[in-house]
Amino acid sequence: MARLAQTAGLTDIQEEILATVRTFVDKEIIPHAQTLEHGDTYPADIVEGMKEMGLFGLTIPEEYGGLGESLLTYALVVEQIARGWMSVSGVINTHFIVAHMLKQHGTPEQKQKYLPRMAAGEVRGSFSMSEPELGSDVAAIRTRAVRGDSGYAISGQKMWLTNGGTSNLTAVLVKTDEGAEKPHQNLTTFLVEKPEGYGEVLPGLTIPGKIDKMGYKGVDTTEMVFDGFEIAEDQILGGVSGQGFRHMMDGVEVGRVNVAARACGIAIRAFELAIEYSQQRRTFGKAIAEHQAIAFKLAEMATKVEAAHLMMVNAARLKDSGQRNDVEAGMAKLIASEYCAEVTQESFRIHGGYGYSKEYEIERLMREAPFLLIGEGTSEIQKTIISRGLLRDYQSRG
Repeated sequence: MARLAQTAGLTDIQEEILATVRTFVDKEIIPHAQTLEHGDTYPADIVEGMKEMGLFGLTIPEEYGGLGESLLTYALVVEQIARGWMSVSGVINTHFIVAHMLKQHGTPEQKQKYLPRMAAGEVRGSFSMSEPELGSDVAAIRTRAVRGDSGYAISGQKMWLTNGGTSNLTAVLVKTDEGAEKPHQNLTTFLVEKPEGYGEVLPGLTIPGKIDKMGYKGVDTTEMVFDGFEIAEDQILGGVSGQGFRHMMDGVEVGRVNVAARACGIAIRAFELAIEYSQQRRTFGKAIAEHQAIAFKLAEMATKVEAAHLMMVNAARLKDSGQRNDVEAGMAKLIASEYCAEVTQESFRIHGGYGYSKEYEIERLMREAPFLLIGEGTSEIQKTIISRGLLRDYQSRG
C-alpha cells in the first residue's frame, strides 16, 4: 500500500470499493491508456467494465438501483481512475453531476424516469452551461427557450460539452422569460434526451463533430446547437422554471470536488513515475534519486500530493454533511489543480529528455494537467469565490 494520499476513517465498504477500482485501474486502464490516448479512441471496453462494477450508479440511491455511496467515495474513486487516465474519469464526471442534480432537484417522476437507467449505465448524462462568448459569466447566457402552446422552443449555441456525442441525456442551462430583475433568476435547466452520435440528431438539435484538443483525448468534447428545438414543459428540472442557476451551481460545487480529485490522481501518477524512474536512472555512478537536487524535488512533490488530497477529502466530507462548501471546494480545486501542474512538470524534468518522448507516460500527463487549471472555473474564478466567502464570514465589525 502506498504511503501518500491515504484517507482515514473509511468504512469497510469504501475500502473494498477503492481496492476493486485500484486493481481495475492497474490492470485495465494503465496498460492501455497510452495507445487509446494517442489514437483519440473512446475507451469502450473500459466503460463497459465500469458499468459492470456499478460505478455509473455509485452515488444514486439504492431505491433507484444505485449503490447509494457518498461524494467522498465518488471523489476517491475518481482520484484512482484519473491516476490511470484522466479521460476515463471524464466519462463518468458529467454523468455523476446530472445524476446528482436529478437526485437533489428532480421531480419524483423525473427521478423514477431517469435514475434507474442512469444507475445501470443505459442512460449516460452530460451537462451544458458554457457558450462560445460566455466564459465564466453564467448569467449572460444567450441560448433562449421561448414558451409556446405545447412546451418550449430552444434556440442558441452551447460550447465545451464533455461527452456531447456519447451521452443521451443532457442538462442544459438556458434563458427563459421569468420577468426577474436579476439575470440569474431568468435561467432554467432543461433535461434534453437525445440519441448518441453527431450531426442533426433530432429536429432542431445538432451535435457537430468532436473538438480537437491538446489533451483530454478519448472523451469527446463538442458544441450543441439548437434551432427551434421543441421540448415539453415536464422536461424542466424540478418542474419549475427560473431555478436553473441554483441547480447548476449545486452541480458545479460537486464538479469542483471532482476536478480536485482528478488533479490529485494525475499528481499521484506523476509522482509514482518520477520516484520509480529516479531510482532506475543512474548518473555519476549512482541513482539520480541519491542526488540531493532530485531527492528534494521528490520531497516537495510528495508534500503537494498529500496537501491536495487532504483538502479534496475535506471539501467532499463537508458537502456530504450538508454544509455549505463553496469556499472549501474552491480551495480544493485551486490548490489541487495548481499543485498537479507543478508536480507533473517536476516529474517531466526528472525524466529529462525521455519525458519529451511519446513512449513515456509523463508526456501524456503534461498535456492533461493544464486542463484542470481551467475546468469547472479557472484559478482566478476560484480565488473570487474564496475571497467572497471569506469576506462574508469575516465581515468587519468596525
